[in-house]
Amino acid sequence: MLKYEYVYQTLLTQIQSGELKAGVKIPSIRNLADQFSCSHSSILAALEKLENQHLIYARPKSGFYVVEHKMFKQPFKTNKIDFATSAPNWHSFPYQDFQHCLNNAINTFQFDLFRYGTEKGLPSLINEVEKILKSYQVFAQKKQIFITSGVQQALFLLSTMPFSNNKTKILVEQPSYHLYMDLVKLYKLPIIGIKRTIEGINLQKLEQIFREGEIKFFYTMPRFQNPLGTSLSKKEKLEILKLANKYDVYIVEDDYLADFEYTKKNDPLFANDLNGRVIYLKSFSKIMFPGLRIGIAVLPDSLIETFQQFKTVIDIDSSMISQAALELYLKSGMFEHYQKKVRDKYLARAEILQTSLKNHLINFEHATDFVMHSHIVLPKQVDMTTLIKQLDERDIQIDSIKQNYLDNFYQERILKLNVSNCEPTEIEKGIKQIACSLKDTSNYFE
Repeated sequence: MLKYEYVYQTLLTQIQSGELKAGVKIPSIRNLADQFSCSHSSILAALEKLENQHLIYARPKSGFYVVEHKMFKQPFKTNKIDFATSAPNWHSFPYQDFQHCLNNAINTFQFDLFRYGTEKGLPSLINEVEKILKSYQVFAQKKQIFITSGVQQALFLLSTMPFSNNKTKILVEQPSYHLYMDLVKLYKLPIIGIKRTIEGINLQKLEQIFREGEIKFFYTMPRFQNPLGTSLSKKEKLEILKLANKYDVYIVEDDYLADFEYTKKNDPLFANDLNGRVIYLKSFSKIMFPGLRIGIAVLPDSLIETFQQFKTVIDIDSSMISQAALELYLKSGMFEHYQKKVRDKYLARAEILQTSLKNHLINFEHATDFVMHSHIVLPKQVDMTTLIKQLDERDIQIDSIKQNYLDNFYQERILKLNVSNCEPTEIEKGIKQIACSLKDTSNYFE
């Protein structure tokens, strides 16, 4: 073992055991060199490694001190197979890398942190976002890009602000993102639903609503729709753009799982928008973690000024420290490295899910896209409440789809499945149990 590694391991053990407590000063470099009989450079290398892991910090002209810290625990294991939770698996995230960016952001962006905010977001972050958007086939100008407090804030602003087409109603897919459904219900917004299935959207019905419905925007998830897990074809996307332009309707494209796209030719709607009809939204919640609360909104020129006014009144600016840390994370290349690792991990789960559905639920229609969430369509005779209760008793957690619908819209018999927090070895076991419960006649209405 190299000398600096031995010094590092010794100090690390002392910190973890509590021998060196939070706030305690580490012995001086000279004293440590004498204690370990090594050079000053070896001591500095060991201290630098501890500092990079945020276990110690330096005070100018004073020395190094132990940071107040908590050791991360392994996630609590249960016997339940969780098909309900949609949040990403937190333990998969390299939190120490991001913590490093977070700590460095305080020093790097000292001036920016003492301002109340910026017009559209931290300029250096917008520069990095412009680059990463290109990898999603979203070629936008900096003036179009806004940093928001998650996609949820962008949806709130768009839903409540006036649009340049002077229309007032919102059109949403059914089912759709449950938190957006909660938003429109809470604020009693004028809203219309249109059915989306494995086959997509009825384009004739869409045209009729566009023509007659006074629609200001259509909220859609063209790829990996939440909660269905399906994607629209290129033909459907082009037709939607054509209809939007014809009837003066904007499209709000929620591309929250863009990082998990495995088909290079499956571009977002924005990539083919030639008339400034698409508002593109992107979240970091699934590829990183929800607590970051950073989203991206790309606005057409006609809506930039109004969106800016409404956002400034709501929060002045999104969290500057989060923006600064994300800028360093993107610029350093850490995000690109982590993005591939986490995409591969979730795609492996998605593949197991699809194989399990084909092997054990072949008689039920289901989504076939390789993504961490999917669904199966059940017969009308299925008693969903009884089925979900029975599965819970058998340690299978399933979430109801009720919250993904508007109150007045007909709800399909759909069973949502999400493997974000399932152990890969448990997925097929869970699908087998669902298949077993669907054979149980007690889960059907008489």
